[in-house]
Amino acid sequence: MKIKTKLRLGFGFLFVVVLFFGAISLYYMNRISVSAKVILKDNYETLSYTRAMRAILDEQELPLNTAAINSFKDNLDKEKRNVTEKGEAEAVQQIADSFAVLSAGTSREDQKQAVARIRAQLTDIDGLNMAAIVRKNEKAQAAVEKASLYLVTAASFCFLVLFSFIVNFPGFVANPLREFSEAIREIGRKNYKQRLVFNGTDEFAELASSFNEMVAQLNKWENSNLAKLQSEKLRIEAIIEQMQDAIIGLNEKQEILFINKVAALVLNLNEGQVIGLNVKDLMKKNDLLSRIMTNEQGSQPIKIYADDKESYFQLEKREIIVPEYEQQESDVIRQSSRTAGMVFILKNITQFKELDEAKTNFIATVSHELKTPISSIKMSIKLLDDKRVGEMNTEQKQLLEHVKDDCSRLLKITSELLDLAQVETGNLQLNFVKADPSEIVTYALNAVRFQAEQKSIQLELATQAGLPFVSADVEKTAWVLINFLSNALRYSGEKSKVVIQLEEKGKNIEFSVRDFGKGIDEQYQKRLFDRYFQVPTDGNNKSGSGLGLAISKDFIEAENGRIWVESEMGEGSRFCFSLPIVG
Repeated sequence: MKIKTKLRLGFGFLFVVVLFFGAISLYYMNRISVSAKVILKDNYETLSYTRAMRAILDEQELPLNTAAINSFKDNLDKEKRNVTEKGEAEAVQQIADSFAVLSAGTSREDQKQAVARIRAQLTDIDGLNMAAIVRKNEKAQAAVEKASLYLVTAASFCFLVLFSFIVNFPGFVANPLREFSEAIREIGRKNYKQRLVFNGTDEFAELASSFNEMVAQLNKWENSNLAKLQSEKLRIEAIIEQMQDAIIGLNEKQEILFINKVAALVLNLNEGQVIGLNVKDLMKKNDLLSRIMTNEQGSQPIKIYADDKESYFQLEKREIIVPEYEQQESDVIRQSSRTAGMVFILKNITQFKELDEAKTNFIATVSHELKTPISSIKMSIKLLDDKRVGEMNTEQKQLLEHVKDDCSRLLKITSELLDLAQVETGNLQLNFVKADPSEIVTYALNAVRFQAEQKSIQLELATQAGLPFVSADVEKTAWVLINFLSNALRYSGEKSKVVIQLEEKGKNIEFSVRDFGKGIDEQYQKRLFDRYFQVPTDGNNKSGSGLGLAISKDFIEAENGRIWVESEMGEGSRFCFSLPIVG
């Protein structure tokens, strides 16, 4: 039976119960009404007739006049037609006989006797009707009590039926729905063994059958998908395990998701025991892990003692981003993303670091070995230029000048290579002193003044009076300024101007060198301080080694300073660095 049919039958039953109770109520109310009507109509009318006849006898003198006789006769006729009680008819007949004597015009004594008989019969009629009223009233009361009993019984029966219906009928719908809710909740917990059993052919049974079929399909899909996920998980774990880099994965709760053998070996951790632990708790017991987790990703490698030697690792951090779908009020699904954890990768760059050190040592050795013969060549060129050795023609002098310039350039390159080797090997020695910024600038200006005079370039110094001192290596800082000035003079036209500025900004002293040349394209500005990088030239200016600015950056950063460039095409360039003020 369908649910709709059951609901119709249930509410139809309620309707029948209501009709049944209403019919019983109407029936007994009608009986009470009929009983009351009998009492009020028949007996009350008789009493009113007798009262009227008695009033005529009381109010009229004997003999009665015609009006009184006619009125008495009219009430008597009505009473004859309203005889309802036993013995009332005989009394009415006696009244009629006595009234005949009264109206016949007999003697006064006969009339008085007739009036006495009439009064006696009227009293008997009143007594009969009053007794009837009492009797009928008791009968009506009994009928009312009986009707009340029947109504109470019917009401109690209807109440019990309705109460049973209210208690039991909602369960007919609510119980299956509760079972469905519990089953769906179990499915939400991925309990795909949950099944529903409903007997019958109603919609709940059909829905249970469809539900069981859906669960079977979900169970089938889950088993196949779980096997696939498990296979993919094992494959990924195998890949991570075989990688030569140390890898650590954390979830959004900072718990360790995975760690491969290399990472466990480097960090001296038990791979099987740390999975699921909070990394903050492990950091308290493992200084190296704390160093890795708190280290910002940068270009500087981390030195760790591993493989029985000092090894170098490059730290990389990767944020795990997973897609997330949110349903908006307009039924539009919006795709977003959220962080699901972090992956830390320690790439072993020891081999590259060793190769880089070998390269640096080779460059340092070659530069050192080249510096002595180049200095000898430069001395020989100077002797050749001496007239006491001999006179040279114009062509020979020009060739000698070219050799002299190339020799100076080679000597500068070898010096830069030696400085670079010191920086890369960590052997850079800085002699920090409390220095006057103006003296550093003066030293640099004196070094390039001759070069500026050859090109008729004006060197302009803009500085403030009474600048505070800086903590710096005077020689290295002056070398950076000389490098800035040399580049500015190289790329400035004849009879132009180069501005050197000193300025106090906050807790730093800013040094800057500005030229008014063609400027540097924006695409090259970010790479100016990279090693061996050279800005493409138009061929008019000789390019350097590409090391000067890189070494300058190393010098300034080693002094806790900052270095940068500002340039626009057609307006020249401004090279700057700042050093902290000493207290």
